[in-house]
Amino acid sequence: MANERAFQQIRMNKRQEKPRTKGVTEIRGPYYAVMGKRYLQDILETMGDYVDILKFSGGSFTLYREEQLKELLDLAHHYNVKVSTGGFIETVLTQGPEAVDHYISECRRVGFDIIEISTGFITMPVDDIVRLVEKVQKAGLLAKPEIGVQFGSGGTNSVEQNEAMGITDPSQAIEVGKRCLDAGAYMLMIESEGITESVREWRTGIATQFARELGTENVMFEAADPDVFAWYIKNYGPEINVFVDHSQIVQLEGLRRGIWGTNDLWGRVLTFDGK
Repeated sequence: MANERAFQQIRMNKRQEKPRTKGVTEIRGPYYAVMGKRYLQDILETMGDYVDILKFSGGSFTLYREEQLKELLDLAHHYNVKVSTGGFIETVLTQGPEAVDHYISECRRVGFDIIEISTGFITMPVDDIVRLVEKVQKAGLLAKPEIGVQFGSGGTNSVEQNEAMGITDPSQAIEVGKRCLDAGAYMLMIESEGITESVREWRTGIATQFARELGTENVMFEAADPDVFAWYIKNYGPEINVFVDHSQIVQLEGLRRGIWGTNDLWGRVLTFDGK
């Protein structure tokens, strides 16, 4: 077939075809870099087979003219890539219930697939988070709650700031995650701050607890640092779900496929088809 890879006889790890249920890769879209139609076209034309979700960060989608925004969403859908709002709902929640209803309705109208429900800067009762998950799902969108152990996450806190605030008990976040999954959440995003980001030493035990008690198929780890996503692949295999920057797609997929790696990963990342 004309669209197949070259070098077909070079062995590499097999990957589930899209739409994938494991080994899901979410990439950061516009935030640290501007992203227009031509930029995204280059990314997806070359690496679209390895991208499952495109995430707008920091409410960046509200800065686009509607025509431009829809062009990006339509382009992502052309390559079978879902599009996520990122955690902007935290801003919307501070403006009241009517703003939340408008936000969910607009997300569906313009073509988003996923609404991320994060609470890094606000405190909400668990019942309210669950109701929000149900509301998003009822609107025909996928709810993706974010859970973590660090209050104020997502704001690029310093190590000292995070230490001053302390971390919450991981079991609390796990309980929230379980209730959200029971309410029909699509997947849980695990916030990296307090675990592998803005810490003196990685708290990998917390990541392990999340994976064990929630199930790796239900969680996506924020891992926008090559050392971090390499650790997750080393410890959980190439089919772990991770969120990375769009500049890291090639490096991540190379690790998933076992064709290249760091010194401690070389030759270790393998999949096995038992058929």
